Amino acid sequence: MTVRSILLFVLAAVLEIGGAWLVWQGLREHRGLVWVGAGVVALGLYGVVATLQTGVPFGRVLAAYGGVFIVGSLAWAVVADGFRPDRWDLAGALVCLGGVALLMYAPRSS
Repeated sequence: MTVRSILLFVLAAVLEIGGAWLVWQGLREHRGLVWVGAGVVALGLYGVVATLQTGVPFGRVLAAYGGVFIVGSLAWAVVADGFRPDRWDLAGALVCLGGVALLMYAPRSS
């Protein structure tokens, strides 16, 4: 179940970050409304994918996803924009992933 959850988080990050990037490209980089439309579709699919996390309340999923979003945004910037994170970026990303693990996968009493 944890592997499925992690894969859903990765897919959600690709859809949300990719969707926002497409909208940015369409509007800010003047690539056109097709890019914007593709971004809107991707952002909508992100919302669908987030609902596929099972057995966890919405607030916890969204809070944990915040950490995934931060890490995914840094990774996207490296691949798409040539960004080079420094040690503090990497340390912050690890802290975020620790938070995700605590929120989603820590043992809890029923």
